[in-house]
Amino acid sequence: MPAFSADDIRDYYDRQTGGFLSLGEGGAVDAIHRAVWAPDAQTADEAFHFTERRLLEWLAARAPAQHDWWPHIVDLGCGVGGSLRYLARHRPIEGKGVTLSPVQAAIGTARCEEDGLADTVRCLCGDFNDVPLPDQSADAVIAIEAFVHGPTPARFFAEAARLLTPGGRLFLCDDFRSGEAPAAARRSLARFERGWHLNALLPPEAVTALAGNAGLHLVGRRSLTGWLRLGRPRDRLIAAGVALFGWLPLERTPVAHLVGGAALQRCLTRGWVTYELFEFSRIGR
Repeated sequence: MPAFSADDIRDYYDRQTGGFLSLGEGGAVDAIHRAVWAPDAQTADEAFHFTERRLLEWLAARAPAQHDWWPHIVDLGCGVGGSLRYLARHRPIEGKGVTLSPVQAAIGTARCEEDGLADTVRCLCGDFNDVPLPDQSADAVIAIEAFVHGPTPARFFAEAARLLTPGGRLFLCDDFRSGEAPAAARRSLARFERGWHLNALLPPEAVTALAGNAGLHLVGRRSLTGWLRLGRPRDRLIAAGVALFGWLPLERTPVAHLVGGAALQRCLTRGWVTYELFEFSRIGR
């Protein structure tokens, strides 16, 4: 049985999204995920949209000679639609995003209207394991720091495969467990999972196997951990506070995400968790 229900995760994001946008580093670009400072990232906007830029490269290579192709992109766990709006600013697309959070869906819808994208980009409130879109309706599916929340990982991949056209691409960026955890890692891993409401912190090999069972072929895998900025001053300050008050049941308080974030920092620096981008292609005709 999953540790967190859909209602738990919905409530978590309904409560936390305002703080993520106002206090998080990605708030200025509507990114509720981490920045990846790859060598080609010259600005924060580029760092926060690392995965989206890989998708744009793939679309450019796949685009037919005519210039009127509007690829259909689906974002599973879209937050406030920042990824889809970034993509739409760089090429014509039709975008649909799905989030459990009514708060996020409302913010995303308003910002699509503000950007003049309401006709082409939409944020829907729903479950990414049951997307209200037709079979084979997406040229690409993107999921950034959303997969790990889902209670049924096999269902996530089945739904992504159902949505994709043959040859379509799934871009999955998230945290993954690095093999068998030593005893020293277990408390940090548990705090990360509880603080961030995770159900599916899986090893990469398990993820690849589940995707393969759904008809998705691995075409690329890239570790991004080395391009994260770990141990920033604010990270050290939060970690010190968690260490000082760690005897309290902080996972059940409004600062649960800070406890989870401090635990994640420890897991990443110790190699117990890895942050990666997977690319899968839809098999079939």
